[in-house]
Amino acid sequence: MLIRPELRALRSDDAPQRRAQARLGEVLESWRASPVVAAIDADLHRFGQRAELDDLSALSALFDPHDSAAEQLVTDIVARMLGELQHNAFGQVLFRHSSDAVQASLMLLRRGTATLALQVVDGAALERREPPVSVAFAATETVERILRGSGEAEHVQFGAPRPGGAELIRSRRPVITGAVARRDGASETQWLCRVEGSLVSLKLQRRPVSGAVMREYVLADGNLAHQAAGSSRDSRLELVASLLSRMERRDAAPLLAAMAEEQGSTAMRWQVLRECLALDSGEGFRALSLIARRADDPLAAPAGALRAQLLEQYPVLAGVDPCPA
Repeated sequence: MLIRPELRALRSDDAPQRRAQARLGEVLESWRASPVVAAIDADLHRFGQRAELDDLSALSALFDPHDSAAEQLVTDIVARMLGELQHNAFGQVLFRHSSDAVQASLMLLRRGTATLALQVVDGAALERREPPVSVAFAATETVERILRGSGEAEHVQFGAPRPGGAELIRSRRPVITGAVARRDGASETQWLCRVEGSLVSLKLQRRPVSGAVMREYVLADGNLAHQAAGSSRDSRLELVASLLSRMERRDAAPLLAAMAEEQGSTAMRWQVLRECLALDSGEGFRALSLIARRADDPLAAPAGALRAQLLEQYPVLAGVDPCPA
């Protein structure tokens, strides 16, 4: 294995690496503190709190096809970072990033559930990738502007639901430089199927705080393949409930009961209620009965049905039924 002298030297003294990282950190903070980026960041914060994009002048300008704000923003940060990397080649850009054989992404800014990212797609690598066999719909709002490049995208619209699946309406759409697209991920999605050379885009996304569900369907027949919580918060809560149950932490049963009784994601609450019943049948049944008696609770009907079923199988549970309100 060939190891360059510069890399070998870092084994005994990592001070140059630490200095490079510190300097790149200073460059990043200077960029974030600039008036233009500070205004965009403030708008992104409001966007994450459910403000409308059209009411946010600095952020919406990035997605105005007649405005050069997006190109200026990207050119500025790229020039700053590349200029510093010329002097500190071993530094790492301090953006959250991801990459695979086809796509690379830099998260420029993040505020709560809202993110602003720069993405690059390699057309040659995309051509070698197998086409997808399924498609997912999640309640994520996306606004995307193509900064450079062209190609073609596969667009899928969620049609009428049917038992065990849904009708999927597919179409091909051209992708060109300057194009701006807005998508509601709960009802539509798309992916690139062809890119000429490389394609660069700026993407704004806002994810749901709670209550949403992600559903994945098989493209060939529209059958439902998978379903999961559509927000990271709900996923974390479901994971915590499952972990506490598997650890047999009966002392956590009142907490799980309280989580099930709260307002919010019905899918998350139902899963937590199931874990509570498995952990402590008495505590879980009390929560189940309380939910079943709430006329305005979307879980009232399934909770009532499950309560009746459990009482039929285990009559002793009637003794732990909560007192009438």
